[in-house]
Amino acid sequence: MASTTELIASRNFPTLKNDRILKVIRGELPDKLPVWIMRQAGRYLPEFQDFRKKHDFFKICQSPSLACEVTLLPIRRYDLDAAIIFSDILVIPQALGMEVKMEPGLGPVLPHPLTVDGIPDLKVDGAIQRLKYVGEAITLTRHKLEGKVPLFGFSGAPWTLMGYMIEGGGSKTLSKAKKWLYAHSKESHQLLELLTDVIIDYLVMQGEAGAQILQVFDSSAEYLNRGLYREFALPYLKRIREQVRLKLADKNLENIPMVLFAKGAGFSLRDQAQLGYEVLGIDWTTDPAEAREAVSCNKNIVLQGNLDPCALYAPPAALKNYTNTMIKQFGTKNYIVNLGHGIYPDANVDNVEVFVNAVHEYPI
Repeated sequence: MASTTELIASRNFPTLKNDRILKVIRGELPDKLPVWIMRQAGRYLPEFQDFRKKHDFFKICQSPSLACEVTLLPIRRYDLDAAIIFSDILVIPQALGMEVKMEPGLGPVLPHPLTVDGIPDLKVDGAIQRLKYVGEAITLTRHKLEGKVPLFGFSGAPWTLMGYMIEGGGSKTLSKAKKWLYAHSKESHQLLELLTDVIIDYLVMQGEAGAQILQVFDSSAEYLNRGLYREFALPYLKRIREQVRLKLADKNLENIPMVLFAKGAGFSLRDQAQLGYEVLGIDWTTDPAEAREAVSCNKNIVLQGNLDPCALYAPPAALKNYTNTMIKQFGTKNYIVNLGHGIYPDANVDNVEVFVNAVHEYPI
């Protein structure tokens, strides 16, 4: 059997057996509705909890063999239709020279938040090389999946990364980052341009490494109003899609689709539908019918979502009903089933199976 080093070096990937998600994105009808779950390889899994007792969070992210193993954990347990590489959106600030820690009970912490004067100190040169471990993890995982399901790569969006870098971690208001938008507009655009350039090359690297779908997480979109989102988010999201498509096409990888998940930005779905992403993720606050109407200007758009993660606390029969109702509202065409945000750490692992099975049992 090939060694880990040999598998990472190889691009001769196994044939894909389950292409339900890719069929939907191509406008074809799958045999069953596809389903996967954001944060499916994470804290709710007993296997992951055991794994974390032995390994530091970012050590897992930075070790291709460990990241691969964690990526595979939910695929072994559930009949999911995609895997997503185990990583974190904050590996980009790390690659730019910022310290990022994962603190128990707090989540990500950046002990030295970015200041306006600190932008020139960000280490852009060599950032993608410093992120090569993500590409290696993707390549290794493609082999280890043995073609069972397609593999997602991902990145945080510019505004979301900017927020973490300035706030020094999570925030209930993002007031420090939003202050920049009002008080330091020029520097805000400078930072967003810098992050956009890095994200483009990072996603292209993931595509080259073997990612079959690429998702951009704008997890902090909800903190901006329509005007701010149009000025400080949408132009950069559009450039990411355009440039990633062009650069992948130059490498004969033009068929890698992209997903945009802008949490809390249902107000901008009409704008998002014009950005060029094949799939738009819908959070749990957005009505499915309203989402369909909002993107009706682009009949090829695929929607992804949007079950409330808290629905997984419901009794199995109720959970199945919630799932069926959601699918009925979205319709079975141009639809990938998911939660409306990442799965919570105390989610019922058995109910995840109920959810997945309910999706696959739904007639199409």
